Amino acid sequence: MKLLRVGTAGQERPALLDDEGTLRDLSGLVPDIDGALLADEAALGRIRAAAGTGELPALDGTGLRIGPPVARIGKIVCIGLNYHDHARETGAEPPAEPVVFLKAADTVVGPDDTVLVPRGSVKTDWEVELAVVIGRTARYLESAEEGLAHVAGYAVAHDVSEREFQLERGGTWDKGKNCETFNPLGPWLVTADEVGDPQDLSLRLWVNGELKQDGTTAEQVFPVGEVVRYVSRFMTLYPGDVINTGTPAGVALGEPEPKPFLRAGDVVELEIPGLGRQRQEFKDA
Repeated sequence: MKLLRVGTAGQERPALLDDEGTLRDLSGLVPDIDGALLADEAALGRIRAAAGTGELPALDGTGLRIGPPVARIGKIVCIGLNYHDHARETGAEPPAEPVVFLKAADTVVGPDDTVLVPRGSVKTDWEVELAVVIGRTARYLESAEEGLAHVAGYAVAHDVSEREFQLERGGTWDKGKNCETFNPLGPWLVTADEVGDPQDLSLRLWVNGELKQDGTTAEQVFPVGEVVRYVSRFMTLYPGDVINTGTPAGVALGEPEPKPFLRAGDVVELEIPGLGRQRQEFKDA
């Protein structure tokens, strides 16, 4: 299933994109798409059954904003340097263990919402990523297979980063990762059964129409199941939590000088086939 949330910011309602590409209203069936729904197999079953019968009312998507596909996210866990090609372009060795940092849930915006370049920023960068959405409480998992079994679905994420704040201002990476609007998510949450092998997905990103990133999850240092298992050893993952699993090569940080960091007026588009496409215009904060 392709689950999404539509409407003005803060007033989104749950919806489904059916196999024919028709937008269907779920608000008469479930209150929202959040951790409570993703942990409720019976409710998900009712959605599947209703989608199969065609009884869900159609929505006119003309001019309708798409919001983040998951509401009330508890936490966003991010994995750094998780692609062999990205590590090479930044001159880093692939890590022996996953590099883990947190991103605040309030950085999340819709897939086509405006992204703000922070005040004083000179090194705002792009990162297309596969986002994993947790469906079952995960703690102290023993295997990568268990990790995959705790995934509700997948989405496109844009882990926008300010490199000077991240790398040159002291402390951890958090300063460059938590600026407002720095995590566009969506358009859809695609359930795990529809995605299949998460290590066989392509990721692409364009800046002002120029292809910058063209990678594959097959290049991940730590695959999705192992990432979920590993993170569960250090923190409890709850339904509705999100893991951003890293970015492939092609970021501005990895390009020769002068590096083409983002400025107001730039347009970034990104996609993972099967999971949808995003488009953001950047403006000054």
